[in-house]
Amino acid sequence: MPGDEKGRSGLRERKKAKTRAAIQHHAIRLFRKHGYDATTVEEIAEAAEVSESTLYRYFPTKEDLVLWDEFDPLLIEAFRSQPPELSPLEALRRSFHAVFDSLTEEGWALQRQRLELELSVPEVRAAMTTQVVEMIRMVADLVAERVGRPADDLAIRTWAGAVIGVAMSWLLTAEEDPTADWVSGIDETLAHLEAGLPL
Repeated sequence: MPGDEKGRSGLRERKKAKTRAAIQHHAIRLFRKHGYDATTVEEIAEAAEVSESTLYRYFPTKEDLVLWDEFDPLLIEAFRSQPPELSPLEALRRSFHAVFDSLTEEGWALQRQRLELELSVPEVRAAMTTQVVEMIRMVADLVAERVGRPADDLAIRTWAGAVIGVAMSWLLTAEEDPTADWVSGIDETLAHLEAGLPL
């Protein structure tokens, strides 16, 4: 791709990311202020100064306004860049640190607000179940690529399910203690898994 075209493509992607983040910011703010059910998509679009069709282009469902985050592609890139001599779990732990260690306090505040809605709003909580399945598939694809085995290998899927399961268990701690350190907490759960889940 020629330099100018590449630059324009990069600018478009940054504008899209900025628009998506702004829409979500307004959605979370309105959900917390008025309640999830009482807030309409029309009100969110108006607050974000976009059309409803634009909003739906970025967020196909109302639940997506809570569930979407920017981290999956960053984690995938970080995982693929880890040294090949690392175990898959160690590579995943390092990837998590690479992505989240630099998240600002404002960024963490948004994640806590999203979690509160994910766990308290029945529609969002139900949609999160589908998202968990997709996360297991994503992790299975990544680790299969790393170790040279098929993604539908039962051992690969079991490993991916265990990783997502222990990470999800951290959400209960985060719900009970909004000030908890997510990075060290999730890293601790992954370390516990790496040690064989001793009790």
